[in-house]
Amino acid sequence: MSVLRNLEARIEGLVEGVFSRAFSSQVQPVEIARKLAKEMDSHKTASVSQTYAPNSYTVWLSPDDHERLEGYTRSLSQELSAYLLEHARRQDYALLTRPEVKIEVDERLRLGEFGIQPRLVKPPVRKGDTGEQGQHGHTMVYSPPAKQKEPRGSRRPAAPLTQTKAIVSFHDRRYVLDGPTAVIGRSRESDCVIDDQNVSRRHAELRRNSSGDWQIVDLGSTNGVKVNGRRIDTSRLAPGDEVSLGTVSFIFDIEQ
Repeated sequence: MSVLRNLEARIEGLVEGVFSRAFSSQVQPVEIARKLAKEMDSHKTASVSQTYAPNSYTVWLSPDDHERLEGYTRSLSQELSAYLLEHARRQDYALLTRPEVKIEVDERLRLGEFGIQPRLVKPPVRKGDTGEQGQHGHTMVYSPPAKQKEPRGSRRPAAPLTQTKAIVSFHDRRYVLDGPTAVIGRSRESDCVIDDQNVSRRHAELRRNSSGDWQIVDLGSTNGVKVNGRRIDTSRLAPGDEVSLGTVSFIFDIEQ
């Protein structure tokens, strides 16, 4: 068994019981570890002779998840740090310090969602310094996949679906939505919550078809939906499209 698999097994074993219940069997600790590695890959910086990777990560959890993790965060942070260190070694990334993983709470997240914010922190020059922090990256928010019901009375398997993910990027946050549908609105029950009075409680819905393409549908909102400045009721979305919900805008993208 590889070192990474050993670390994954230790992370799983560490949090059996309380931790798994905190995530309602939707988001697992190993999934957080893998997304941390993905963020390390996405935010690496190449110099003349080396490729540097972020060495400081904040994992944001919903209030309920964070509360149920009380007493486990330190051990989990250490295991996630070891996972990132091994990943950096395998990818031949240069690190200014051993990876540090902090686990914090974000009131905007729902049960099962988690966010990751990476940054590059230079080690302190003198004793007592806190270290120089580089520019903060976007906080990538990962949502649990929606459970799909199997059609009743089906005698033959349905055609395979293309499992793309929708990425919704605001100025400071990005949401990764697994689909096949995702509601955007002001309500806390929405898959993507926008805390703005110009946004309706259930403003719009993103829908993925069997080929992996996405469309946005206005759910009867007060202030409407625009795609690239054009008012729409429903519209197919392409990577890079700007979507406006009332006075709030985001950039749409697709992850294969």
